[in-house]
Amino acid sequence: MADLSTLFRATFDPQTRKQAEAALEQYSLQPGFALHLLTITLDGGQDRAVRLAAGIYLKNIARKRWIQDPEDDTSPIAEEDKVRLRQHLIPAMISLSQPTDKALRAQIAESVSLVAAVDFPSEWPNLFDELVSSLSPTALHQTLAVLETAHSICGPWRSAIRSDTLYSMINIVLERFATPFLEVFRVFSTEILDGKVESDLDIRGQISLRLLQLYYDLVAQDLPPQFEDSLASFFTPTTGWFPKYLQWDRKELYGEPDDTTPSLLSSVKTTVLEIVEFFTLRYGELFTDSSVISNFIQTVWVIVSGGAYSSVGDDGLVAQSMRLLSTTIKSGQYKSIYDDNNALEELVRGIVVPNVQLRDHEVEQFEDDPLEFIRLDLALPSSAVASSGGGDATTRRQAAAEVIRSLVSNGYEVQATEIVSKWVNLGLQEYAKNPGDNWKSKSSAIYLISAVAARSVTTQKGVTSVNPLVNIVQFFSEHIAQDLQSVGTAAHAILEVDAIRFLYTFRNQLTKEQLLSVLPVLVQHLTSSSYVVYTYSAIAIERILFMKHLHTVRPLMEPIDVASIAQPAIEMLLTKMEAGKTPEKIAENEYLMKCVMRIIITARDKLAAGHAATLGRIVAILGAVSKNPSNPNFNQYTFESVSALIRFVVPAVPASLSAFEQSLLPALTYIIQEDIDQFVPYAFQIVSQLLELNHGQIPDFYQNFLAGVLQPAPWQQKGSVPGLVRLIRAYLDKDTGHLLQTKRIETVFGIIQLRLIPSKLNDGWAFELLNGTVSNVPLPSMQQYLRDLVMSLLNRLRTSRTDKFVVGLVHWICYTASLETGSYTPDTIPDVINGIQTQLWGSILKDVMLPVMAKIPPQNKRVVIVGLTRILFRGQATVSLQNSQPWPMAFDALLQLFGSQVHDPAKDDDPDAGITSIDYEEQTAGYQVAYSKLAASEVARPDPVEYAGDPKEYLMAELARAVTRTGSGVWRGLIERCQHPAAGAFLQEYAAAGHPI
Repeated sequence: MADLSTLFRATFDPQTRKQAEAALEQYSLQPGFALHLLTITLDGGQDRAVRLAAGIYLKNIARKRWIQDPEDDTSPIAEEDKVRLRQHLIPAMISLSQPTDKALRAQIAESVSLVAAVDFPSEWPNLFDELVSSLSPTALHQTLAVLETAHSICGPWRSAIRSDTLYSMINIVLERFATPFLEVFRVFSTEILDGKVESDLDIRGQISLRLLQLYYDLVAQDLPPQFEDSLASFFTPTTGWFPKYLQWDRKELYGEPDDTTPSLLSSVKTTVLEIVEFFTLRYGELFTDSSVISNFIQTVWVIVSGGAYSSVGDDGLVAQSMRLLSTTIKSGQYKSIYDDNNALEELVRGIVVPNVQLRDHEVEQFEDDPLEFIRLDLALPSSAVASSGGGDATTRRQAAAEVIRSLVSNGYEVQATEIVSKWVNLGLQEYAKNPGDNWKSKSSAIYLISAVAARSVTTQKGVTSVNPLVNIVQFFSEHIAQDLQSVGTAAHAILEVDAIRFLYTFRNQLTKEQLLSVLPVLVQHLTSSSYVVYTYSAIAIERILFMKHLHTVRPLMEPIDVASIAQPAIEMLLTKMEAGKTPEKIAENEYLMKCVMRIIITARDKLAAGHAATLGRIVAILGAVSKNPSNPNFNQYTFESVSALIRFVVPAVPASLSAFEQSLLPALTYIIQEDIDQFVPYAFQIVSQLLELNHGQIPDFYQNFLAGVLQPAPWQQKGSVPGLVRLIRAYLDKDTGHLLQTKRIETVFGIIQLRLIPSKLNDGWAFELLNGTVSNVPLPSMQQYLRDLVMSLLNRLRTSRTDKFVVGLVHWICYTASLETGSYTPDTIPDVINGIQTQLWGSILKDVMLPVMAKIPPQNKRVVIVGLTRILFRGQATVSLQNSQPWPMAFDALLQLFGSQVHDPAKDDDPDAGITSIDYEEQTAGYQVAYSKLAASEVARPDPVEYAGDPKEYLMAELARAVTRTGSGVWRGLIERCQHPAAGAFLQEYAAAGHPI
């Protein structure tokens, strides 16, 4: 492995990245690889970039391969390597304790955390003993490294789900770590807060920050006795550690005034307030003396209203201060503070109003970094505060709005509305005096009225509950509509954004007619020269089109509603994207492409007339972005747009299919041949979608795709497997004859047996192809392959059985039994199994299939019910004397399936309901290619058991036919041997339906 460093350097070059990554992947399977990574990370003679890459690779190995994922095929790290890593990780982390090693140390610390989550305490019992022994009051950098590592281990406890295993781990940590931790906290806090040390303030400040973070970690699940006993030393007003840290002030630790990152001093105070907020939420009953929390309220009041923390780097501190105020308001335990109307006046005047005002930094960001402005502005606070101790408001404005919302929702609605309304009117009056100079006053007024009017807000749905004391519609018509109509002529572009945001936020409070009246105006804003204005307009249009009728999944807007604006809007949006000069600039604004996608999904066939030009422009954008795909969300929305066009235009204009093929297949072929890995999974899905829409003879160019799909290379990329399977399934559905004539069907079976069945990750796709083969290949042609296929399935059962695999097997056997075409019978698969080993079918049914019947997903239960019914009443292999014992057990399982949810395709009144719900707010970041399903390309397959009608009636009819064939005695005897009470009830129901037995 001497060339590992060279390989890491090669990953930095786009020209050699793929080959280097493939080589590293092969090396990673060899024993000792992880130790080599650690050695490179610690080697000071290596380039720092190479060391960091090795550390990151080690962290990823620990995350993905420390244990065997039961649903993945990746080989775990060898046990010998694990033992050696556990021995070396803590010393390695300590050796990287110098300030210049911070980035490297972070990777090792996270590796420790990942390993500890699995191996501590069972395989790594001395982990915290190692950490404690390395703490030192003089070796400051080493102590900081230890605390960072401990925080990386304990930090995940904050959001972990409670369990006995978790609590056992925490108790073991506390036994070893609590007392040393509290002593270290006391020693370092005393020195730094009492001014006993003047040197190394920065490193000591970092130690204080880690100590505070660890304090939060250790109390996040429950309050340990050692910590409960020491509450007074931490919380007592004036003398407690936390009040002291809030008063701590060292100019040496101030950040630069224009620095956007929090200073160390600001981070320390923010963490203290997070802890106080958490205690207020979780352990508030411990503070019988209300003056404890009241003291913190007074302190944050000073922090926020005093004006000392005005820099951008202090935004987190000020926002956290206001979150603490919101939490104390919601708790109801501090009414004595807020019941005073003068206090509420001062709260709004001194804290809320100053922090909803736009600052110069935000106005500059609006122009210079518009995407960041949008992302921050869209992070709307929710109506609940997260249990981890902080809400999700991230800016000063949002935190101030949350204070108002807390007042409105917790008994102060009348007072808060009255006080805030005065400030709203004052802002509007200031604006009226001089709109050009005082536009910020109106912006603040709009933000204030939005805060007081909204009881609860979600990013996806906007305002879900409103304050009845505020007339939203009246305010909109008197103060918002003007700016909304002023396309490019408002006093400032931010007022246009405010108007659009108001509409976006309160969209659920407007009628469909009102929304339809503003959609054309929003479309006009797409022509704005302001990046934020046209992006906000796209966001608002997309969210309006996403709206549903109340309590349904049916879209509020019909295709006819958007017919007149759809094409112009799409053209404007594409023009904005096309203006990007680089692939990265074209793809940076995912909101624009998301809006295109939503318009296509809503307008559907109304876009048929201009679809060719639209498709050509989107394909051109794909071609440009393919040179350097950088935004997974943008990629998803782009391919969804293409897929949606195909989905809705081709059925409306069948002749357009060939045009789609001519436009898309060359581009998709290029993507696959050039192995643009971020796009390849989408390409296979689009090709499948096009092939599925063909009727009659399949064009020759699809055979070129088939030849490539059946080669080994495409199957190496995990994210491509679902699309490849779908494409082969489409070939099976459309051109089985060609596959049989060319013997390519044997290659398909080889893929099933060698690539899919053995794979815990992809075995579900094996059953998708098996369903496709029995649906399309008649039994006479299939017979010669069935034994080998079933042998592969049985071997997988023997070597690596999982519930997921068995559920798939059950569905396939029942699917095959349910077929009324292709000469298949309910005995086809049982006979093959018995041909492998006499009477094996009875054991498979009893010991393998029946135990997982309760785990059959609802969408598969209908097929399983019908197939199992046919197996029980038509299959001789099951009802035969030798196998009669499993029969009653299987009938019990069948009846229990009726007692659970069964999906009925006949009740799906909107076949496109799924696509209208596409709402990818987050996609997997980075360059790890995973399967991203194109919802627009998915079409529900015909119900394979439609002939059965109601499953319960079908069961009764099958029993009646069986009685007619062989008499009632054997069937009554079998059913009476059933143990489940449902069997007797079924016989009564059967008799009541006029079928005596």
